[in-house]
Amino acid sequence: MTIAERAETAAGYKASGVCNCCQAVTRVFADTVSLSEEDLMKIAAGFAGGMGTMEATCGALVGASMIGGLLTNGQGSVKVSRGILQRFGKKCGATICKDLKGRDTGVVLCECPQCVKNAVLALGEELSLA
Repeated sequence: MTIAERAETAAGYKASGVCNCCQAVTRVFADTVSLSEEDLMKIAAGFAGGMGTMEATCGALVGASMIGGLLTNGQGSVKVSRGILQRFGKKCGATICKDLKGRDTGVVLCECPQCVKNAVLALGEELSLA
């Protein structure tokens, strides 16, 4: 599966309500990491509404960083996470869930399925995944 196909599949998982944002991102990489899809879904379950229920980092971004750590065996994970964060921020206009959803401003910068798609694409770009 290409990174673009993974991004579309992840966005579909989120849009269908089957997964939260973090779960949608991690789930599409189950075939590439050492954890099962079921375990990835469990690990990512607490990031619905981002970290702290919209108060902090977008859950899709958290999921991309988790997968980045797994794909690099933890080597350079901080650098990878920083790169994903920067790429995601450029694509979405923010990295904090409440800002993305316009909770305080009334202006939605990026809908959840698009955040999920952008997180997968940012991860792919950062790790040069095709």
